[in-house]
Amino acid sequence: MTPVPSTPPRTTPAPAKERAIKEQVVLVLQGGGALGAYQAGVYQALMEGGIEPDWVIGTSIGAINGALIAGNEPSNRIARLREFWDGVGRKGLLDQLWPSAIFGNSLANMSTMMSGIPGFFTPNPQAVWGPTFPLGVEKASYYSTDPLKETLGHLVDFDCLARQQVRLSVGAVNIRTSEMRYFDSQAMPLAAAHVMASGALPPAFPAITIDGESYWDGGIYSNTPIEVVLDDVPRRDSLIFSVNVWQPTGSQPTTIQQVMARHKDIQFASRGKSHVARQAQIHRLRHVVRELANRLPPEVRADPVVRDMAEYGCGTLMHLVRLLSPRLDGEDHTKDIDFTPSGIESRWKAGHEHARKVLAERPWEAPADLLAGVVIHEATG
Repeated sequence: MTPVPSTPPRTTPAPAKERAIKEQVVLVLQGGGALGAYQAGVYQALMEGGIEPDWVIGTSIGAINGALIAGNEPSNRIARLREFWDGVGRKGLLDQLWPSAIFGNSLANMSTMMSGIPGFFTPNPQAVWGPTFPLGVEKASYYSTDPLKETLGHLVDFDCLARQQVRLSVGAVNIRTSEMRYFDSQAMPLAAAHVMASGALPPAFPAITIDGESYWDGGIYSNTPIEVVLDDVPRRDSLIFSVNVWQPTGSQPTTIQQVMARHKDIQFASRGKSHVARQAQIHRLRHVVRELANRLPPEVRADPVVRDMAEYGCGTLMHLVRLLSPRLDGEDHTKDIDFTPSGIESRWKAGHEHARKVLAERPWEAPADLLAGVVIHEATG
């Protein structure tokens, strides 16, 4: 993949020092195609602030970014992220002939749809036979992601990932059962196929078959996989950075183009806020159960039935920092395929600057209601 110039400053990891954050640090990354450059900028700011994740959970492009982070030593992570994003940043021939100042990114995005992205995906020649031709589950798509397999093999150190310095979970949905599955490095060795399964968004990309079952992009089911942390057993006190690239709220559209853009935002924001609210409610009930059990007399707590019920209690505290990518000028419904160098640079820079401000404020250090269980900190870009 041919590198292109990159605007954000190049950095090296902060010197090793005593860990300042005692909680488990979790990084949750949404799916969103080219919007994932924002996530890379957020990670860069975290690294510069001396915060490295213990666990990365990703869907689709979030799974790719997550693999680049968890599958490399700390000193190599930013370099690998840059190599990937510089490689997929493209400026098509049409866009070079007619500048974006006149036509926006429409020509570059059209070029992406026609010819794909180097090192990521290419047109599937068999798709020319039409939508009703039986190609098989692993070929029934408009593009092939074979180039991504080679890219991941080059940029991700799967031996490093197997050493479990950073836990990685990537979500994919089983085509046959429609159930979500998280491939977790803590439970099994992960390979490029698991990451590709998480990003196999149909009908653009083909399904990935693993152990006889075929999988599509996890974003179809849950594009904001925050529940994985809150349902983990055993639970741990956690500082969770949820990096969201789709806009859950927006103005009323007045044009067809605005309708398409708002529709995609609503679809892939994946009801993240309501999911978090529900999980927070459940976790608060766990705290209530624990508090009630602690107030019972010893002889009542010793009852086997009471002991079993008390097991539903939990005393862990989760600080959830929800970073929301800002809207950029000129965005439309094709923003997730805006792989232009300027688009990637703008989103990387936005993520970097936004996360730096959040780290300076450190909202998770404020006093919290001990019964809350999950304390939510909204950080809008």
